[in-house]
Amino acid sequence: MSTPYPFTAIVGQDDLRLGLLLNAVSPAVGGVLVRGEKGTAKSTAVRALAALMPEVFVVPGCRFSCDPVSPDPACPDGPHAEAAGVSRAARTVELPVGASEDRLVGALDIERALSEGVKAFEPGLLADAHRGILYVDEVNLLHDHLVDLLLDAAAMGASYVEREGVSVRHAARFLLVGTMNPEEGELRPQLLDRFGLTVEVAASRDTDERVEVVRRRLAYDDDPEGFAARWAEEESALRERIAAARALLPRVVLGDGVLRQIAATCAAFEVDGMRADIVMARTATALAAWAGREEVTADDVRQAALLALPHRRRRNPFDAPGLDEDKLDQTLDEAAGDQGQDSDPGDDDPDPGPDGGGDGGGGGGVPPQADGEDRTPPQGEGGSDGTPSQAPEGKPDAPGRSAGAEQQPVASAEPFRAKMLSVPGLGEGAAGRRSRARTEHGRTTGARRPQGALTKLHLAATVQAAAPHQHARGRSGRGLVVRRDDLRQATREGREGNLVLFVVDASGSMAARQRMSAVKGAVMSLLLDAYQRRDKVGLVTFRGKEAEVALPPTSSVDAAAARLESLPTGGRTPLAAGLLKAHDVLRVERLRDPSRRPLLVVVTDGRATGGPEPVALAGRAGRLHRSEGTASVVVDCESGYVRLGLAGELARELGGTAVTLDELRADSIAGLVKDVTAAGRAA
Repeated sequence: MSTPYPFTAIVGQDDLRLGLLLNAVSPAVGGVLVRGEKGTAKSTAVRALAALMPEVFVVPGCRFSCDPVSPDPACPDGPHAEAAGVSRAARTVELPVGASEDRLVGALDIERALSEGVKAFEPGLLADAHRGILYVDEVNLLHDHLVDLLLDAAAMGASYVEREGVSVRHAARFLLVGTMNPEEGELRPQLLDRFGLTVEVAASRDTDERVEVVRRRLAYDDDPEGFAARWAEEESALRERIAAARALLPRVVLGDGVLRQIAATCAAFEVDGMRADIVMARTATALAAWAGREEVTADDVRQAALLALPHRRRRNPFDAPGLDEDKLDQTLDEAAGDQGQDSDPGDDDPDPGPDGGGDGGGGGGVPPQADGEDRTPPQGEGGSDGTPSQAPEGKPDAPGRSAGAEQQPVASAEPFRAKMLSVPGLGEGAAGRRSRARTEHGRTTGARRPQGALTKLHLAATVQAAAPHQHARGRSGRGLVVRRDDLRQATREGREGNLVLFVVDASGSMAARQRMSAVKGAVMSLLLDAYQRRDKVGLVTFRGKEAEVALPPTSSVDAAAARLESLPTGGRTPLAAGLLKAHDVLRVERLRDPSRRPLLVVVTDGRATGGPEPVALAGRAGRLHRSEGTASVVVDCESGYVRLGLAGELARELGGTAVTLDELRADSIAGLVKDVTAAGRAA
């Protein structure tokens, strides 16, 4: 086994180390989610923590790591006779992004069950991680149903496997650590809430600190064992401190006054449910034990809030993570004042001050955020604010206007619930919630011979395949004789995520303030819909003389929203260039991820200008997408009294459908999905 990098040798990253250590002291905190850019020691810190965990005593031969002092009475390997336990190091089990459900929770040996009548269960990673650490790198890229299973097991302390009439339950208590890069997409809010703590990490901008990081890493790579030996004393001291804090934890007092501060803080920041209050209480208690105290103080509550609340305040991916620390201090002060002279061992300092009274003030690592940012566009500025570069609504670019003038970015209108757009046909892409696809989960639609390991048995098809051969196999009345060739895998139909590529017209004809605000609001709504349906998104914009890829395809819809908000407008309308740029993007993505089907969303009024025959060029570019079977939707942004219908013409060239901004709302025309599907089939 390779020598892990010493935990105490990690430079900086105080919040990351504190979050991990608090979970080591009190696993009831509920794990930690580490968010940050690549190359910030996330994985290194998690693997280093395992070496600090106390050894565990297990029942010899038990695959589920039962404690010999109090074995699990429902252990599948039990019941266990009294025997001396054996000691081993706590495990760190890594869950790969591509893991299957069977690998996570365990699998039933279908072949032995059918041919021998034996209910043989093979444990999964949840059983391996019991009484240790379960580490999920890039947890935001894990399939949603796996995240659900993982977090359910972490919350209940047990894993349940129910399939083919067999029920298995085993203990699964572990320290859950997930890491993610926010640029690759967010977890859903309800899944974020299941992680006890969250910490934000970033590379240091201090030159001396960066030099020390490189120096230590090079020394470790040259001689891992020698480097670890130089830090052995610090590691031993930290290991003893964790053990002491664990022993002290049951004696820590959480006073009523401190509980009022916790409740007031959660109420002030409007977090959903009661899980935040419970996690804050457990975190504050662990902080007191870590500091060697038997009483929880206001500083502990403040630090607990900075670790437990930021990720619970996000309602959608466009909300910036973080906590307003000034508001936090004010809330804690008011709650402390309300309790008056009530006896509270954790409130010795009547005025902790804006910094929370000391070393609790530096935690969290989360930038403050002003609440309630107003994205509503100014009223009464619908193209009549006197700007000379704006053309009248509903008319083409006027010859005398300044076509190259660039307008300042306009704030988007309030997002709304968008009608679902789907890709026709049946795909096989990554699990999601948009288009029909063959998946591992969903309704059963048929059966086939298994390709590789059998995961979902189609019982009726298996019996049907075995029945004609019973006489030849010498059936003696003891039951059906089933062989491997008879087994049939169930085929299922569910939903997949798609690549939604937005091609947004940012030309002068779209620059009227009210119109561009509405357009941005519509795209924001579609981005929110893409987030909820687990899609990848990309953004191509065109204006002036060319088109550009504002955002390559990514799972981070908040990055797309940020690019959209800062989008300038003005100039001519190189529509053909935008469509050709989108074609290049889709061509590359088909090579990278051939199973993920694209949905092209063109947001324009269709008024192509600039260069020779701009409308004809745009038509040819549209037919190029149509020839490759790309599903497409044109969001018609034309308004005013004079309407040319050019967006509809473009939709016909693309083989897709055109919808207006009003029709894009979920409560508008009911046949939109049917129209998109029908147009795709016709193409």
